[in-house]
Amino acid sequence: MKYEAVIGLEVHAQLLTESKIFCGCSTRFGRAPNANTCPVCAGFPGVLPVLNRRVIEFAIKVGLAAHSQIARSSVLARKNYFYPDLPKGYQISQYDQPICTGGFLEVEFDGSAKQVCLTRIHIEEDAGKNIHDARAGASLVDLNRAGVPLLEIVSEPDIRSPEEAGAYLRTLRTMLQYLGVCDGNMEEGSFRCDANVSVRLHGSAEMGTKIEIKNLNSFRAVERALGFEIERQSETLREGGRLIQETRLWDEQRQATRAMRSKESAHDYRYFPDPDLPPLAIDDEWIEAVRATLPELPAARKRRFISKYGLLDYEADLLTSRKDVADYFETALKIHANPKALSHWIVGDLFRVLKERRLDAELYIENWPVSPLQLGELVQLIDQQKISGKIAKTVFEAMLDTSQAPLQIVSQRGLEQVSDSGSLESAVEQVLAANSKQVEQFKAGNQKVYGFLVGQVMKVTQGKANPQKVNEILRAKLSS
Repeated sequence: MKYEAVIGLEVHAQLLTESKIFCGCSTRFGRAPNANTCPVCAGFPGVLPVLNRRVIEFAIKVGLAAHSQIARSSVLARKNYFYPDLPKGYQISQYDQPICTGGFLEVEFDGSAKQVCLTRIHIEEDAGKNIHDARAGASLVDLNRAGVPLLEIVSEPDIRSPEEAGAYLRTLRTMLQYLGVCDGNMEEGSFRCDANVSVRLHGSAEMGTKIEIKNLNSFRAVERALGFEIERQSETLREGGRLIQETRLWDEQRQATRAMRSKESAHDYRYFPDPDLPPLAIDDEWIEAVRATLPELPAARKRRFISKYGLLDYEADLLTSRKDVADYFETALKIHANPKALSHWIVGDLFRVLKERRLDAELYIENWPVSPLQLGELVQLIDQQKISGKIAKTVFEAMLDTSQAPLQIVSQRGLEQVSDSGSLESAVEQVLAANSKQVEQFKAGNQKVYGFLVGQVMKVTQGKANPQKVNEILRAKLSS
């Protein structure tokens, strides 16, 4: 019997606000434990929450970008459960009246586009963090994260494979980064995902037993956990076993899921409207004001890069997969309009350096080792035939080490391309005289040795020779 997967994803995106959702404490990551706390987020008796307006604006912005319906009236609710990192004994979230309902994301996967529908988008506060120290025999609680604003984005069970789930998550993260509402840093926990997965016989309309997977902190972890769980559930059913609705954890070390607890239902949390927070009223004027701030989104920018700059689909996809990279590309174009060459340098050399220096997650281009202005100038020097492509690689490496402008490096190190006909003729004659055997082979019809002779000329000129002029002079000499 062949089974198919039915997958829905719940994403928690930490919002890029300076302060928490119900108090003025900082949301900055990496502070000393419990440094970003106050009586409100620490759950002291008698304190009252005050809603951060910026959180609502971010939720509306994401809802508009995802084609969702924005509710004119929305209610904040208390989700009741006990855990040491939840000092109030409840989490302020939303239940039956979220800010956004419906909508969809256009996901490109396996050469085609697919709409993954959304159930809802709502706001809530994050909980703290438990730290278990086995050596000390103690568990500690850090409340820095308590009260940090989250957006929960819940998809419909429209996803059918682990790879499709990965494509959906990458699309969603890119959209949130473009909107400027979340940095998408999975390592720091600002973009987290829980996966719901079941299996059913191919062709069946009946849903299987839904199982939730937690502790997924990378796209690869999501894909591997779903792959394992789909196979585990399918094998259980093939052997005549029974699946129970539960929550499981992904064990990265064992590359397997393991049971955590039975899956709770909504009534287990005893949701009710928070009496300290009145219903949200969102009018058309506010929605339209937020709509006016929407940037060009990834799909539209990709289409523009293809039509305006003549890039291939895969080039445009790589450049627009992150807003900062797309911004970098277009800033460099202002210095020198050669989109093909700039795309090649960014996708090749710059991406390599960002990966080597572990700057892949660095979203601010001003912190990158080569500025877009410098890269634009470097490509301009190549196109003006002031340096060769080979010398440009040397200049690029020097830019990484010194942060100097490319023209300054070329001038200081004497790297300017040699285009003087007299100098090049002398270099070509020197190479021909020293390689008479290869010259005879070429004249006898062996075209392969031509590249060798060109390489020798470049070696003699230390890579500074103008390749086009070298070819002109060399062919003229060989044909005489």
